[in-house]
Amino acid sequence: MSKIKSIYAREILASGGSPSLEVTVTLESGAMGEASVSYGASAGSKEAFVLLDGDQKRYNGKGMLKAVGNINDEIGRLLIGHEAGDQLKIDEIMIAADGTENKNRLGGNAILGVSLAIARAEADNQKLPLYRYLRNVYGIVGEIKKLPKPMIVMIEGGKHADETTDLQEYLVATIGERTAAENVRLEMEIYEALKKILKANNLSTNVGNEGAFAPNGLTSNEQPIEFLVKAIEAAGYKPGTDAGISIDAAASEFAKANSESSIINYQLSIENKILTSEELIAYYSKWIDKYPFVSWEDMLSEFDWDNWPKLVTMINGKFPLIADDLTVTNTKLWQKAIDLKAATAILIKLNQTGTLTETVNCCMLAAKNNFWTVPSHRGGGETNDTFMVDLAVAVGSEYIKVGPTRGERVCKYNRLMRIEEEINQSTIS
Repeated sequence: MSKIKSIYAREILASGGSPSLEVTVTLESGAMGEASVSYGASAGSKEAFVLLDGDQKRYNGKGMLKAVGNINDEIGRLLIGHEAGDQLKIDEIMIAADGTENKNRLGGNAILGVSLAIARAEADNQKLPLYRYLRNVYGIVGEIKKLPKPMIVMIEGGKHADETTDLQEYLVATIGERTAAENVRLEMEIYEALKKILKANNLSTNVGNEGAFAPNGLTSNEQPIEFLVKAIEAAGYKPGTDAGISIDAAASEFAKANSESSIINYQLSIENKILTSEELIAYYSKWIDKYPFVSWEDMLSEFDWDNWPKLVTMINGKFPLIADDLTVTNTKLWQKAIDLKAATAILIKLNQTGTLTETVNCCMLAAKNNFWTVPSHRGGGETNDTFMVDLAVAVGSEYIKVGPTRGERVCKYNRLMRIEEEINQSTIS
């Protein structure tokens, strides 16, 4: 190991054109690590706090100079001189120094940037690929038996696109055993086939926040599913065998609480419907045997805990129900979901909890219960950082969820294919 010599942060731009931050950590050995922090346009209410400046004269209040200052001042003073390989201790120091439930004081964005950059620096110091270093530092034993498969957003609506579906994401996920490179190729061929289908239906092929198509003029929340099945077939693949459909409803975004009771209603604007939780579950139930689903995600509000188990029962083990806003990569909330049988898989977003160690702990809790982890990009504020891919490989995730186009998205798939190449070369040698 080597001690931390310097920590420096700067304000950068994220994919939506608003600021984020980047951290550079240098060790006494000369090793270096950098990390940038993503954030979401659609976010769960219990996520780690994204500290913004609030100065309306800069970036409409969305600047991150306060978070940058916290890194360059207080966090730097706390950590310089510590062994970079003591990742768990380093994360504990920052959590304790912040002293709040959701990292409100120093900022989850500030703490995470430092946490990730230190891990990268020590991986560089040990001359290890990041995914292998993560397995070592967190005691994940055994060989890497599989690489995560791509789960790619093909059509997006909700908060990620204007004047389109209520549900936020419609995805294609590969099925079966292939190389990572073959899986990525299959997905891109389906994406190109989908483009032709949308054009044939006089729908726009402009893209939204995540690089997926965001067509106006869709007539229902079911129509994108139909298009994706057709696209899989048009690309020469078999739905349900080669690839299937995943949905992220992001239902918290169209949930409307009834002020007179604890009932949560859901407003489906595209279909001019307002549904109760039970009615929404019945609405979804019509799709289960009709389409080749791989997973569902956030089909109910993050506050609708009583009805998530009913949805799990309705799915009856046919595919996982992924929790995102419900659990926000938080081990306490994830354990609650497991205990209540409210979800059977978890989405992992590095910035939701605010440190690397807390994120890995959440992944390990899923592994202990034989549930999927699916590390994910963020919608409105993604960066070119690929840490999430190395994390997915390190913890044995089933899928990674990322959009199909734009540099900050495709760099994740390029990293996945490079890891595959590294592992193959090390096996051969």
